Amino acid sequence: MPRIDNDIKLDFKDVLLRPKRSTLKSRSEVELMRTITFRNSKQTWTGTPVIAANMDTVGTFEMAKALAKHKCFTAIHKHYSYEQWKDFGDNNKEVLGFVAASSGTSDSDWDRLQHILAQLPEIKFICLDVANGYSEMFVEYVRKVRKNFPDHTILAGNVVTGEMVEELILSGADIIKVGIGPGSVCTTRKKAGVGYPQLSAVLECADAAHGLGGHIISDGGCTCPGDIAKAFGAGADFVMMGGMLAGHDQSGGEVIERNGRKFKQFYGMSSATAMQKYSGKVAEYRASEGKSVEIPYKGDVNVTLLDILGGLRSACTYTGAGKLKELPKRTTFIRVTQQTNEIFGGHQAEKQS
Repeated sequence: MPRIDNDIKLDFKDVLLRPKRSTLKSRSEVELMRTITFRNSKQTWTGTPVIAANMDTVGTFEMAKALAKHKCFTAIHKHYSYEQWKDFGDNNKEVLGFVAASSGTSDSDWDRLQHILAQLPEIKFICLDVANGYSEMFVEYVRKVRKNFPDHTILAGNVVTGEMVEELILSGADIIKVGIGPGSVCTTRKKAGVGYPQLSAVLECADAAHGLGGHIISDGGCTCPGDIAKAFGAGADFVMMGGMLAGHDQSGGEVIERNGRKFKQFYGMSSATAMQKYSGKVAEYRASEGKSVEIPYKGDVNVTLLDILGGLRSACTYTGAGKLKELPKRTTFIRVTQQTNEIFGGHQAEKQS
């Protein structure tokens, strides 16, 4: 018989951070950098744990160069050729500590991954990305990658429950990507009816991972800097963004001009657009689980990134966290029915700002 879990599950929109007394005099005093040692690779990384998603309209080489200047991270999408990787690596050695090489689970993905890591030994992060991280085949693939690359830090996902986080960590992954369906161009919840509210997923998965000495990435669902702060407050070690970093100069895709306005295309990697681009069609046995949209052109990503990092510093000052690492300890969530006052919304707000 089917069962119903009656426990309340929450999303970012359902909560706010409660402010607390603080000894901080200024946002500038907040330390966003973290030094993290990973459970299985034993590698140590220092940086700001904000990640650009491994989507071909977001996780680009150009994005990696821009984010690395802020010590932020990029999961490079898997559709660059060996030659493109080699050219990028030869000319951007200082960036390679802030990127992950992405891979699926096919034989061609495995061959590509081996080739890239052989060419560029400076890359120490591997992002193993599938839509459904619950398959036994994926667990076996994680074990295979760990066996062949014992000193590399492995990001693996996506999952949303504690028991699967634990299994992937025990199988060799260091950082588990958490999120099914929250992304702005993901339609899994509509097509498959499967998902989990992101805030509760992060809370539960962080607890499971940290109990084993592992780490998690909150992947998807952030629409503004405040959501990123909530994800960190819920225990995420890293926060991954797609839509918030799409549409910039450093994002993939051409600029589209229409009626005097500029747009850039953004689509999910399980969308018909992506499958047509890389496989020639949507296979008959599956449905598209992503959508393709045109979003307003946003210019240089550095402006957006400074806004994100500024919001994080502000969240830390409101909660009295001198370091980003302290934010979960200082976080109390309060449930709400309304996030913001939207009386001035849409184009009117844009004109006034």
